[in-house]
Amino acid sequence: MHFTPEKLRISDQRMKPFIDPDEIWGILNAVKPDKSRVRDVIAKSLGKQRLTLEETAVLVNSVGTDLFEEIRDGARKLKDTVYGNRIVLFAPLYIGNRCTNNCQYCGFRVSNSEAIRKTLSDDEIINEVGALEDNGQKRLILVYGEHPEYSPDYIAHTVRLVYGVRKGRGEIRRVNINAAPLDIEGFRKVGEAGIGTYQVFQETYHPDAYKWYHLGGKKKDFDWRLTALDRAQEAGIDDVGIGALFGLYDWRFEVLGIVRHANHLEACYNVGPHTISFPRIKDALSLNIPDRYETSDEDFKKLVPILRLAVPYTGLILTARESPDVRKEMMKYGVSQIDGGTKLELGSYSDSRNEEQNLNREQFRINDARSLSEVIDELLTNDYLPSFCTSCYRMGRTGEHFMEFSVPGFIKRFCTPNAILTLSEYICDYATGEVSDKGWRAIEKNLQTLEPGIAQSTREKIEKIRNGERDLYF
Repeated sequence: MHFTPEKLRISDQRMKPFIDPDEIWGILNAVKPDKSRVRDVIAKSLGKQRLTLEETAVLVNSVGTDLFEEIRDGARKLKDTVYGNRIVLFAPLYIGNRCTNNCQYCGFRVSNSEAIRKTLSDDEIINEVGALEDNGQKRLILVYGEHPEYSPDYIAHTVRLVYGVRKGRGEIRRVNINAAPLDIEGFRKVGEAGIGTYQVFQETYHPDAYKWYHLGGKKKDFDWRLTALDRAQEAGIDDVGIGALFGLYDWRFEVLGIVRHANHLEACYNVGPHTISFPRIKDALSLNIPDRYETSDEDFKKLVPILRLAVPYTGLILTARESPDVRKEMMKYGVSQIDGGTKLELGSYSDSRNEEQNLNREQFRINDARSLSEVIDELLTNDYLPSFCTSCYRMGRTGEHFMEFSVPGFIKRFCTPNAILTLSEYICDYATGEVSDKGWRAIEKNLQTLEPGIAQSTREKIEKIRNGERDLYF
């Protein structure tokens, strides 16, 4: 691989802190965008090259000018080129909410005496996964508080447990993790359980702001959290997810912090993050958050296209924290993964007696409580292709191998037909009525976009699915 000067500088920084707030603010304050520069940066991104901090700042500082519509158009083109009309679907499953940290923005923090603590038993996990499979889910992210009870051995145990659940035609084919940072040996144990992506969100990339929000627990250590995914890479987990919690600090700084993190991982390990998440602060029990950093809908709708252009090869995740309208709009400009049928209360997938949210039992309020079927229905109505694909993970197309496919844009040769196949399974096993009819029409429309040979192979696999075979992919 060819190393740029930036890569040579960063590649000596494995497992060392790499965020310099003065550097980031210096770039933001110095960059003065003009039409020619903005267009050059957009063109670089459309060439599927990640942007530098300075180039990202060009886009950030174009907010509020007549150039920003060109940025949005560029993000839309990039989304179509790299990801097509696919939207990957998943669901979160909270395993336990015990926590030793004291984070001022989180309902699970240790000082919150009103929070109702729970860790699912093995039988409860099996019941939850069975209920998720009954709805057609194939991809889960397991979420854990930061507590000694949730050790690497325990996380690995729950991952294997989830993979072992089979209900009807249901099965979970990819288990991702959102949990505390681990040491290298801990990451190795979890990786051996066969996980997909391991997520660790920095929350805020500004060290002083981070210190103000994190009052107790191991999470107080900014550098330990910042270098978590370096340790994951060293342990052999090459599929990682990063993110920031918008509303804790200036959104412009956080965007550059995310890009700095992505570029650091690519420079040090030849692979950037598989996903980037950008949740916004939402209602939680007894929040203590200053209003001055609130990220408005208007600003949020600007930062998403910028992130799409800054890191072209990385999946962007937008969760049910956001309203259906915001999610619908942001899918045009770069979002490639969303959750559907989301429930946050532990044990609530298998017990639907109380559909009202109880913030004593949940980490935050969700704003899109639609069922998976309703989400799929809207996606089909808006000409998206719902996907439960897990083939890259299972074929070894992760980490650096994933980059080889995704950076040049070749991955569409796999993703569109695989999305078609997983949607075919969903229709045969779970869809009814209008959703089923819309789904088959969407499949036929998307088959027309494939090369004739791939289209024919896909049709043959669809026929096998109709006849009862499952888990077919390219």
